[in-house]
Formats: sequence, C-alpha cells, structure tokens
Amino acid sequence: MKSILLSLFVVSGVIGSGEQFRTDINPALLYYRAFQIIPDLSQADRDYLFANEWRGQKLPGRFGELVDRYGNEFKLVRQAARATVPCDWGIDLSPGSATLLPQLARCKAVAQAARLRAMWDLQNDRPTDARDDLLAAFALARNSSQDGTLIAALVQMAMENILCAAVAENLYQFSPEILKQLVDGFDAAPPRGTVAACIPTEQTFFHDWLLRKIQELQKENPTDDARVMAGIRDLVTGMVGTEEGQTNQAQNDLWEKVNRAADGTSEGVVKLLRDMEPLYQRLAAIMAAPQREYEEPMKEFTAEIQKSANPLVVELFPAVQKCRPKEFGTLAVLDMVRAAVQYKLHGEPGLTGVNDPYGQGPFAFQRFVFEGVDRGFQLKSAYDGRGFHETLIFVEKDGPPFSVIGKNAGEALRK
Repeated sequence: MKSILLSLFVVSGVIGSGEQFRTDINPALLYYRAFQIIPDLSQADRDYLFANEWRGQKLPGRFGELVDRYGNEFKLVRQAARATVPCDWGIDLSPGSATLLPQLARCKAVAQAARLRAMWDLQNDRPTDARDDLLAAFALARNSSQDGTLIAALVQMAMENILCAAVAENLYQFSPEILKQLVDGFDAAPPRGTVAACIPTEQTFFHDWLLRKIQELQKENPTDDARVMAGIRDLVTGMVGTEEGQTNQAQNDLWEKVNRAADGTSEGVVKLLRDMEPLYQRLAAIMAAPQREYEEPMKEFTAEIQKSANPLVVELFPAVQKCRPKEFGTLAVLDMVRAAVQYKLHGEPGLTGVNDPYGQGPFAFQRFVFEGVDRGFQLKSAYDGRGFHETLIFVEKDGPPFSVIGKNAGEALRK
C-alpha cells in the first residue's frame, strides 16, 4: 500500500530528477525538524491567514506570500510521508497524566496550513502541488496517533475532517485523475489510530502510573501508612484540574471519598485500583465493536460507571462516551469522499458502489442549492450518533462560501 503513496509523490515531481531521499528515517524525526522551521508569523499575519474566510474570492498576493513561507516545513512533511518505517514519536509515558504531548498542536496546524496552501495552489493552476500537500498532511494525521493516546486519536480525527473538507470544498478545481490519486493516497496512508487501541494507553496513563507511585511510597515508608496516605492524597488530588498551587473543593471532596472507600489505608486504595482493571478490558472491547453492537453496551457501561461505589472509577475513569461517535462520524466522512470521487469518475454507478457503513446501501444523495444556485451535491450518512446525520457537501461551482461538513453543513458562514 505504501508503494501507491510513494508512486504518487514520484509522479507529482516531489522527488526531482536525479534527487534521492532516504525512506528509512523515523517519520517523527522529520516531523520534529519540520516543526522547528514553521514560519514565525506575527500575530497580525497569523490572524490574517487563519482567522479570515478565504473561499469564494480571489486570493490576494499577501495570502500567497504567507502560505509560501511554509514551503520548507512541507518539504519535510512530504518526505516523512514517503517513509517505509513506522512513526515513533519517542513519547515516554512514565509521567502518567502529566506527560507532555506538544507535537499534537503542531500536527493539527499542518493540516490547517495544507488546506490554505491547497487553495493558493489551485488558484495558480498547480493542482498537483495541492494534492501533494494534502496527502502529506493526511499521512501526518495518521502518524499523529501512533503514540496510542486518546488525545492523539482525537487530533487525528480532527485532521482527517479538515483534509476531507478541503477536498469537498475544492472538488470543482480537481481533475478526475487527481481526485482518484487523492483517494488512493488516503487509502495508502499509515493505518488509523483507533479509540479502542487507546484504552491500554489510558490505563497506563492513570491506573498503572498511580499504582506504581503508591507501591513506591509503600516501599519507602513500610511502617508509616499515614505518610503513604498523605503522598497518595497529593497524587490523587493532583489529577483534578485546578489553578497551580491551589486546592479546590472538588479535590478535597474526591480525596474524602477515596479515603472513605479505602478505609483509610493505602492497601485499600490499591484495592480500588485493582478493581478498575477489568473495566479497562471491557471498555476496550466495547470501543472495538461495530456501531450496531456498540450503542447499548456503551449505555449500560456508562450507567455502571456513574453508579460505581469506587470514587476513582466515577471521577477519573476515561471519559470516552463521545470519542467513539466522533470516530464513527470520521469514518463516514472518509467513505463519503470515496463515494464522491467514484461519482465524479463513473457517475451514478460509482456512487452506488460505495455503501454507507451505517446504512442499508449507498449514502443519501441530493443536489445542493445555496442562495438559489446549484453549487454541487450533498452526501448524508444514516449515522446520527452525534445528534445529527453526518453530512458532506461537495462543491462543483464557485460562489459564496458555506459550511460543507458536519452539523452545520449547508449553512451560510457566520460573519
């Protein structure tokens, strides 16, 4: 599969004539280098570039000058996308919930910049450059989740949605050939990080870290459990957000509940933690279930968590109820892009050849009219687990901008 993505970059001219690049470098090393050379924009330039709506107008020269500053960063992001070795961010999870993940914000920023660079490239008749930036950012989206953390998986989903929306809002500017290459590149990207795969890491972050710290305290103070409990209190209350150097009522309340449930002993706290272990295993299984087999078990599991007599479960167990629906929604969006491209390539037979993963057949299709003008077509999924049907609108004619994705798809943008 990776050879497909590599061939796309070779064809596009990213690898120049006679120019060779190593593909055996850990992609994370290239990404970290790329993040170091992100252009240092002034706040005024940053606001100009990212806070304005640029669709539906001729992009000015200042816009192009600013997005061109990201060129060196994207050279490295493109090179990383061609790597044939896994992406290892080198994240040490030993600090538990205090582990820093500064790369994630930078990853998402690449997707946002790729969208703007694609707009500029398309305006200037460089569709292959737009394609290559979008594909490189998509590979980064997938690689961003490789540390196995839940927040990284959520960043991956956000990036995938940004990039799918970029394809949808610029559909009319891509040739059928390049649209096919985009979908082929998406399919050839590194594997997706999943919510289910993150549960063991979440257990490591909280449960395993806290258990290890308690055991260290017990070893250091074998005859002074009161001192051990004082240390545990600092650990537990430190997991509840508050201003630095301050305590709040939520912290005090949590500790009182834990102390009471543990009968005032460190071994009691250890037992509370041990009792949590089967819950992580059950949660991982629920998160891996298909959508039709997920809803009811998750409702039952959530109710059980909320009613638990174990305060560590109630207060600190991973809040993942909204994560899996986001994942279902993102998967629907990815398939809608595939369906739209098949429609552009093969007409209605192509559209009906891609099934809605949450329906009984293809995605619901209709023409989309905005302010009295037919602007393209809308695909809608049967999945409504986030309170709305997942929707993506593919623009076939330029004009005033509107939201193309999600709950507000089809609505005029707020001014």
